[in-house]
Amino acid sequence: MTRQIVLDTETTGLSAENGDRIIELGCVELFNRKLTGNDLHIYFNPQRESHDDALKVHGLTTDFLRDKPKFATLANDVVEYLRDAELIIHNAAFDVGFLNKEFELAGLPPLRSFVGDVTDTLALAKAVYPGKRNSLDALCDRFGVDRSNRTFHGAKLDAQLLADVYINLTRGQDALLIDVAVNEPVQGAIVAVDLRSFILPVLTAADHELAAHEELLLQLDKASNGRTIFRQSAEIAVA
Repeated sequence: MTRQIVLDTETTGLSAENGDRIIELGCVELFNRKLTGNDLHIYFNPQRESHDDALKVHGLTTDFLRDKPKFATLANDVVEYLRDAELIIHNAAFDVGFLNKEFELAGLPPLRSFVGDVTDTLALAKAVYPGKRNSLDALCDRFGVDRSNRTFHGAKLDAQLLADVYINLTRGQDALLIDVAVNEPVQGAIVAVDLRSFILPVLTAADHELAAHEELLLQLDKASNGRTIFRQSAEIAVA
């Protein structure tokens, strides 16, 4: 199975080409689609101030980062950790652009020269849920992933959340750590059930339920000027 690394960064701003730098790298390793615990989490001294808007997002002050290592110091370690892995990143172009700039400044080749595929979960989510909000927060809410500790954006925390979102997004599994037996159906899989042995009872509506239903239809008739879809469908069925 492919070794996968769910990755996120925090930065001093939005433009690597204009001098913004990575200040935090968070990576969570998956093997056979399960958490391994072989994670990577590093804060970096960017040697520059964060933009005010960025600081409001990540909360990592210059004083906090002052004694942290520079990216170039640990760049080779980052390369070896990521080597040959498939990367899972939300809005991948942003993080890949920043990582490439950091590797360039450290005299190293670009990211795609030593990793496998790069999967963008934002593009994946847009394909699965077109027209809907597909931010990490929105996807966490959609899949019931607990993000109550996310006061600030943090690379390690966001990578952990994204790992859970990715599993749900690509397989429908609710949690990363559920062990599934070989023959046990996984949530989201199609399981054939022979219904021939079942006798399904027919439940008729009570009088008060029929009255409530008719009242609702009358309200819909009024709101739609007599074009209630339910009544039109019923007329077609009778005809």
